[in-house]
Amino acid sequence: MSKKFYITTPIYYVNARPHIGHAYTTIACDTIARRHRMLGNDTWFLTGTDEHGQKIERAAQAANKTPQQFTDEISAEFRALWERMGLTHDDFIRTTSPRHQLGVQALWRKIRDNGYIYKGTYTGQYCVSDELYVDAVGPGALCPDCGRPTETVHEENYYFKLSAFQDQLIRLYTEQPDFIRPETRRNEVLSFVRGGLRDLSISRSTFSWGIPVPDDPKHVIYVWLDALANYITALGYGSNDTSKFDKYWPADVHMIGKEIVRFHCVYWPAFLLAAGLPLPTSITAHGWLLFEESKMSKSRGNIVRAETIVEVLGADALRYFLLREVVFGQDGSFSFDALVQRYNSDLANGLGNLASRTLTMITRYFKGEVPYPSQTAHTPADAAIADAASKTIADCGTLFDQYQFSRVLETAWGLVSAVDKYIVENEPWALDEKKDEESRARLATVLYTSAEALRIVTALAHPVMPDATAKIWVQMGLGDIKKFDLTQLQWGQLPLGTKLGEVQAVFPRADKSAVERMQKMEEQKDSGATGVPPEQPSEARQPAAMPAGQTAPAKPEASAAKPAAIIPEGKISIDDFAKIELRVGQVKTAERVKGADKLLRLEVDLGTEVRQLVAGIAEAYEPEALIGRKVVVVVNLAPRKLRGLESNGMIVAASPEGGKPVLASFLEDVPVGTRLK
Repeated sequence: MSKKFYITTPIYYVNARPHIGHAYTTIACDTIARRHRMLGNDTWFLTGTDEHGQKIERAAQAANKTPQQFTDEISAEFRALWERMGLTHDDFIRTTSPRHQLGVQALWRKIRDNGYIYKGTYTGQYCVSDELYVDAVGPGALCPDCGRPTETVHEENYYFKLSAFQDQLIRLYTEQPDFIRPETRRNEVLSFVRGGLRDLSISRSTFSWGIPVPDDPKHVIYVWLDALANYITALGYGSNDTSKFDKYWPADVHMIGKEIVRFHCVYWPAFLLAAGLPLPTSITAHGWLLFEESKMSKSRGNIVRAETIVEVLGADALRYFLLREVVFGQDGSFSFDALVQRYNSDLANGLGNLASRTLTMITRYFKGEVPYPSQTAHTPADAAIADAASKTIADCGTLFDQYQFSRVLETAWGLVSAVDKYIVENEPWALDEKKDEESRARLATVLYTSAEALRIVTALAHPVMPDATAKIWVQMGLGDIKKFDLTQLQWGQLPLGTKLGEVQAVFPRADKSAVERMQKMEEQKDSGATGVPPEQPSEARQPAAMPAGQTAPAKPEASAAKPAAIIPEGKISIDDFAKIELRVGQVKTAERVKGADKLLRLEVDLGTEVRQLVAGIAEAYEPEALIGRKVVVVVNLAPRKLRGLESNGMIVAASPEGGKPVLASFLEDVPVGTRLK
């Protein structure tokens, strides 16, 4: 019997058109939803747009449009992009839709009738950007959360008795530690709630763009109560047909950006408790995307559109890069150079090359039919690939359940590398040339083993890269990959004698022009297309990066140049140090350099590429002991040749006086490609 699985993105605020920050969250949810469908679970995947509030009302006025016209246009852009990217959401909710209004008002009545809403008045500072009353004093005081100027407001409000739920929430976080993930976010929320909760204003009467309060239409419902309710209104809560709500609620996962943790982890469960409704199973918060180490911002003009990448490299390339490059839950960096490097190293040279070479050799040597492996020609090398594949299946399942997407892909691509090495060492092309029966049997075994490993990697990668893996599956003669039951995946299932389809490259290699094309497309975009007025600069504390679905103001340029700092003799400035790029690498290959007692030739995975380095550590380390070891690499050092071999970087090691070098390493597990700062 299948289990139900309900996953949601945050609904995206329509103050700006979609960019890769929005795409990141939605791609993660789409990947999880696809995997659950492959596992046979009854899956429901929800996304949508958040369209009410004073900020939207003002933006529409600035664009000379009605709020409804403004929100219709931006919401349509989100829907169109998700369709272009092939995202598989089952529903798209808009907070301006009648079904949502009906559900929100039903939730309000339930909370009110249970005694948790009362009327009062408020005088104080209000942040329009965050749609939130804040602890700030005096006209123009800066919001402690976003740093923008606040407005002084005096109005009659309805209040929610948030303070009544402080103890219940603390018990929830402590008794169900997986309710909020990762642990760092849980600790933040726990600290906030333990600091004391005050009752929350949940209506506004100074503007009209919102859902009217039941029985008091001069008030509109607070935008966060309105928006959070989408997770149940989309299922029919408050309507005559609650079959979807009865089937799918509570949500198994609310996926959110870290900037909206408080609303989802404090206010939302409190609203549900007040209404007597079940709580979601878990809330998972991811980090932000940085663009080339700088925060994305509308005012900076460095927001990257997902359309640009889809146009040049395809949706699968964007999906793979974001999930492989960014450690989920942490902030991650995006750049066009890193995207193309990762595409070429992992997709074109990795999975794409493995599929092309394996299927082409089967076509050439066995007339396009999967060959029969021979027991008499079986070797320990074949068994090693089978064992590695079985372990990869188990490890990827565990890591997927933990949403460790980067490690899932690192693990799967470890099998790709192992099979590449296996093919090189067994030389199927040389076996074909011999033409004897023994060589023929060995050739069949090598190509069957390679193809079976390819099938397993393709099945595991399908939730991440649905289009490319579907093409490989068809080329392997296996039909529709969406019908494959992932719970049954194991070694040895590739049907013998299967007729292959037409073999075609799924990841053509990208050259430097791909970066130039994407940069040019971004430069040519209309920076004023959103109809949203420019952000006003502020000297206040700013977020470290642009949250998905939110923008941040830029700091004003200084009115006068600061005097240059005096650097003491023998010291360097922080700017000098910043020029050195240190990254975590993992040794993939190590061998001695002929004629050089002190040198080893290494191939080191830097996350975005594999580089050859020549290091003088042969007297301290045996080559085989270095395989899989994580090291620190200076990656922006100019190449140089040693014994005729080009070394592209330098491994960092301690050099004790008169002793052997000792490699710098880590006590904790650090992802490959992580920059040292």
